[in-house]
Amino acid sequence: MLRYQTLPVTAFQQNCSLVWCDQTNEAALIDPGGEIPRLLAAVKERGLTLKAIWQTHAHIDHAGATGQLAREQGLPIIGPHPGDQFWIDGLPQQSQMFGFPQAEHFTPTRWLADGDTVQLGQETVQVRHCPGHTPGHVVFYSPTAQRAFVGDVLFAGSIGRTDFPQGNYEQLIASITQRLWPMGDETVFIPGHGPESSFGAERRSNPFVADAALRGR
Repeated sequence: MLRYQTLPVTAFQQNCSLVWCDQTNEAALIDPGGEIPRLLAAVKERGLTLKAIWQTHAHIDHAGATGQLAREQGLPIIGPHPGDQFWIDGLPQQSQMFGFPQAEHFTPTRWLADGDTVQLGQETVQVRHCPGHTPGHVVFYSPTAQRAFVGDVLFAGSIGRTDFPQGNYEQLIASITQRLWPMGDETVFIPGHGPESSFGAERRSNPFVADAALRGR
């Protein structure tokens, strides 16, 4: 089974997720935005072997430490989708703009596309391309654990911003309704910020994407 621990990092309280296969103790970090010593301490505390970095998108609070962590630990960077290349290229400027430690540019070891899978120990995790917040945003979904790591696509009671460069509101709504909802109402999602929720709960009550709200558009 896929297990995980949520580790909020940086002043933006971005939910970095430590995920691992409980059969092999092989682990990955999803969106290591910062605080590398704390993230590595969590890996060590659980006796895990860190194998990769998985990236949902390349905003600074999600990717600020990715380049340094990959370089220092010899880790492959998996994701995001190539649509976020320009955000990766701009990471040093993003870090200056938002007062983050200087971020390193990186080149993903493997770009991801909709329908891809990533392997972690004995666990196979599905990839869905979910543009709107950024053009290259991806989501990681474990059917066996009924968990989805959705970055900044969807939040408990809200949705991702679309006012950044190449954000697109209609794309975001389509990503949520066409790519996330089919994962099932019982699936719990871990957002990039804030508490967990389930897709079913958001379909009932999220003012932006509840079924009733979308019917009224």
